[in-house]
Amino acid sequence: MESKTTPFDQLNIIPFKYNKTTHYYFTLYLHTLLFFTCIVTFVSTQSWDGIIVTESDFQALQSFKQQLIDPNGFLKSWNDSGYGACSGSWQGIKCAQGQVIVIQLPWRGLSGQITTKIGQFQALRKLSLHDNSIGGSIPKELGYLPNLRGLQLFNNKFTGSIPPSLGSCPLLQTIDLSNNLLVGKIPETLANCSKLYRVNLTFNSLSGSIPVSITKSNSIILLALQYNNFSGYLPDSWGSGQNGVKPMVKSLTFDHNSFSGTLPVSLSKLSELEEISFSHNQISGNVPSEYGALLKVRSIDLSYNFINGSIPKSFSNLSLLSLLNLSHNNLTGEIPSFLGDKLNLTSFNVSYNNLSGLVPTKLSSKFDSSAFVGNLDLCGYSPSTQCPTSLPPSINPSEPSSHNGKNKLSTKEIILIAAGAVIAVLLLICCILLCCLVKKRGGAKKQDPEGAGGQGAGGGSGATAAGKGVAPPEAEVAGEAGGKLVHFEGTMGFTADDLLCATAEIMGKSTYGTVYKATLEDGDQVAVKRLREKITKNQREFEIEVNLLGKIRHPNLLAMRAYYLGPKGEKLLVFDYMPKGSLATFLHARGPETPVDWPARMNIAKGMARGLLSLHTHHNIIHGNLTSSNVLLDENVNPKIADYGLSRLMTAAANSNVIATAGALGYRAPELSKLKKANTKTDVYSLGVIMLELLTGKSPGEAMNGVDLPQWVASIVKEEWTNEVFDLELMKDASAIGDELLNTLKLALHCVDPSPSARPEVQLVLQQLEEIRPDNATSSGDDGGAGPSMSE
Repeated sequence: MESKTTPFDQLNIIPFKYNKTTHYYFTLYLHTLLFFTCIVTFVSTQSWDGIIVTESDFQALQSFKQQLIDPNGFLKSWNDSGYGACSGSWQGIKCAQGQVIVIQLPWRGLSGQITTKIGQFQALRKLSLHDNSIGGSIPKELGYLPNLRGLQLFNNKFTGSIPPSLGSCPLLQTIDLSNNLLVGKIPETLANCSKLYRVNLTFNSLSGSIPVSITKSNSIILLALQYNNFSGYLPDSWGSGQNGVKPMVKSLTFDHNSFSGTLPVSLSKLSELEEISFSHNQISGNVPSEYGALLKVRSIDLSYNFINGSIPKSFSNLSLLSLLNLSHNNLTGEIPSFLGDKLNLTSFNVSYNNLSGLVPTKLSSKFDSSAFVGNLDLCGYSPSTQCPTSLPPSINPSEPSSHNGKNKLSTKEIILIAAGAVIAVLLLICCILLCCLVKKRGGAKKQDPEGAGGQGAGGGSGATAAGKGVAPPEAEVAGEAGGKLVHFEGTMGFTADDLLCATAEIMGKSTYGTVYKATLEDGDQVAVKRLREKITKNQREFEIEVNLLGKIRHPNLLAMRAYYLGPKGEKLLVFDYMPKGSLATFLHARGPETPVDWPARMNIAKGMARGLLSLHTHHNIIHGNLTSSNVLLDENVNPKIADYGLSRLMTAAANSNVIATAGALGYRAPELSKLKKANTKTDVYSLGVIMLELLTGKSPGEAMNGVDLPQWVASIVKEEWTNEVFDLELMKDASAIGDELLNTLKLALHCVDPSPSARPEVQLVLQQLEEIRPDNATSSGDDGGAGPSMSE
């Protein structure tokens, strides 16, 4: 049908009947076509080959639009004539030779469902509709697309099952259907996709077992199935591959399901495996000693199962292992000393097992008691669990011991049992208190400036700041989106398409916008802040300011790596992703088994002061919204201030809302209710509130007898009950750090003095903190710019 349609028919320009034998008409046709092509190429935001969309794809696009509900009008550019569909003027559409190859509409607020005519897009390579509210079933017609490579439908409301027809897509590489309402089983046909390397089905209601055919795939690198209803035995056919090809699996995450049976020995054949997460299942049996052959594994989490036996000695070979969680199982025997001597573990937990003996010194000195509690015969990991001079021989429970004809417990055994009971009661109390804390903070979290992590709050830049002496960074024009991606120094090499199609999960919302954790296709993670529409300055002012902010580099300031300007005015800021989230989450959303000691808290306070000093003295920036949610922590618990300079990108009305929000959360200096303009002393006040937060363990948003946190602390100190102020975790070491706690408390109260003139400048705050607890930390200065040596 297409071959019979002339170019004039496609363009709807038919001034004369087309006649191949007539030179005049032929010449007119060439000139008209050339003129039209030049005009369209000039006005288009992307390169266009001049070929009009095919009739089949145009019909499919019409049906696609009709089946979706578009409350924000993003699809208004999809006109009824079909002309321009491939020119770049139709949002989210990219073509080649008149056929649609990409449909990309993430974060558009779309609902409705996907049309069954999706199968007409025979050239479609990528379908990306993530982070919308699209429902209905996933059309089986997707399996009719021979060129489909990427299917990204996560964070929607799709129902029904996964179509088995997807196994008919020979070029399919990635499937991400996470966070939907899907049910049913994993289709065995997926194993037919010989190029499929990434499968993410997390947070659904899928059931059944893992198809054996999937375990024999040569291409799968990541298989994520956590938070579903899967059951049955884990297949023990991993690593066999097909045609002798070596499997490339790197990550298997099956936690929070109902898998039973034993751990598959065949996992040991996956020589590239880096992550095993099988926690919160019903797995039993021993940990296979063969796992010692997994020389590239970095993380093993088998917690909350029914695993027994001992910790394999072969684990001594796992030189790259950094996380080992075997808690809440039935393990027996002693803790091997090589776990502390040979391995460089950064996270370790064997609590609530049946382990016995002395905890290796290097482990007990590195990890607190929460890593070992719940093992009644384990000793030496805390002052209350000292080991006896000679350990009593273990008693076989099947052979009753006789003491004067009666079964008796020794005094030491009674002490150990009593100590265990006390610890259990304390843990229960802490859990109850934590639940109450979370419940109280439920309302405050909704107004949290960055929610559970506050990732990516910062500036970003990179336009043609003409007349300002700012050299523009290199920019990339995004193909299908028609926008512009600008990179800064030290960034990862991703494209605009990579960014827009990344796997994303919401971490928090604020007055400025929404923050996402974005995982790129190569596995790199970044934090993306999508700024709310209509609250930013005009594009020229925005690019000038964001260009300056993007050059800032300091060890305690979150680095901006890139920004993206979309064709419809959308603005995305890209930052380093901080794995431990925000200080607010770190302090207030943790369990009793993860205490935060005084050196860590003091390091955070000094880091914040250094970052704030750099903003005030080197960059002439007032933060204006410093909260514990805007202080992020890297893997070493070093703080990085986020959201600095964002006020320079926003309208005055938006900044007023931010100040009001900060006041509601308890971080705003009292004078800001009248001044409406932040300064260095209001930033110091916010810093002082966070210091009190570190000292007391209390959130400023909590209700404390009708007063805010500074007033509550001041009232307690006035009544000479100063010790009641400090977090109970800190009071355990009060004999050693008591003076440091008191001096830091005095400094914090100085920072939150109601009179701005009485507050110290941040340079003096940092100086006093370093005098209270000297260390070898880096100086408070920075490079004054974006030098590579200071990149994070």
